[in-house]
Amino acid sequence: MIWLTWRQFRVQAWVALAALAAVAITFAVTGSHLAHLYDTSGTATCQAGGDCASVASNFLTLVHGDIPYAILYYLGAAIVYLVPALIGMFWGAPLVTRELEARTHRLVWNQSVTRIRWLAVKLGLIGLASMATAGLLSLMVTLWAAPISHAAALAASRNGAVSPNRLTPVMFGAGGIVPVGYAAFAFALGVTAGVLIRRTIPAMALTLAVFAAIQVVMPIVVRPHLIAPVRVSSAFNSANIEQLWLGSSGMKVVEPVNIPGAWIIANQTLTPAGQQFSGPATAACVHNSASRACQASIGRLHLRQVVIYEPGSRYWALQWYETAIYLAAALALAGACFAWIRRRVA
Repeated sequence: MIWLTWRQFRVQAWVALAALAAVAITFAVTGSHLAHLYDTSGTATCQAGGDCASVASNFLTLVHGDIPYAILYYLGAAIVYLVPALIGMFWGAPLVTRELEARTHRLVWNQSVTRIRWLAVKLGLIGLASMATAGLLSLMVTLWAAPISHAAALAASRNGAVSPNRLTPVMFGAGGIVPVGYAAFAFALGVTAGVLIRRTIPAMALTLAVFAAIQVVMPIVVRPHLIAPVRVSSAFNSANIEQLWLGSSGMKVVEPVNIPGAWIIANQTLTPAGQQFSGPATAACVHNSASRACQASIGRLHLRQVVIYEPGSRYWALQWYETAIYLAAALALAGACFAWIRRRVA
């Protein structure tokens, strides 16, 4: 059974290995020069108490000014997100539907190997291959981008620094261990869609749509509540306004947040009664929103700034929690496939 699974999967396996080799060579060639820039910039040797934020910011500006490195950084993150979806579509969805569409399942499932064992071997071997592929890709991207990530953490305390934060929703799933969970879930989702629909192309489309929807919902609905976020309330500093809107509906003001490495979930400006401030606009701000009189009039409103955030120190804890959720969902989908094939598919 293992030999048969390899025979059917070997083309996809060699394609995945070739792609991983290409990524490894690209990162090996460019990574050495990136590490050299990191060392010569002084970021690696910057000591506590020095102007490390400025040094790191200069390094990040240099990296973002170099088109190949800027492209590779964001392209690597995009590929890490894309690979699990491709695994679900091209490895998961055809796994059972290929047999059903070709009618070969009637022969395969009437041999000495039961349909349950047949599915268990395929899910186990190809599922592990999916997780290994995503894990190796994530590892390569993480190692290559390590100088940029470290510099970003140092530069985060400097206002205006170009600092991609690994805890933000866009970058969180592009590294660490969570891509392994994404791959396992996408693969199990593809197999489940194939079992239910019994047609390869519709199953691939459904897999992509559902996986993409979950990837959008997870950081918005689920991830902020995996660990209770920190809530900090302080007096609104009217002399440090980042944004001010004036409109027919009133006035909105926002004070900047400077918490290095944190994922800012919400930055609210509240009235003394605890309600979201929305105006009305003060007379001084209507006449000149950039004047000191406008700032003073806002200060007399006794507003408060409430910041809800996840500290940067929770990165790995959130990674493990989210990975566990995706792995549990993958196991549940696999169990549903076993039950469906055993009872429904004839």
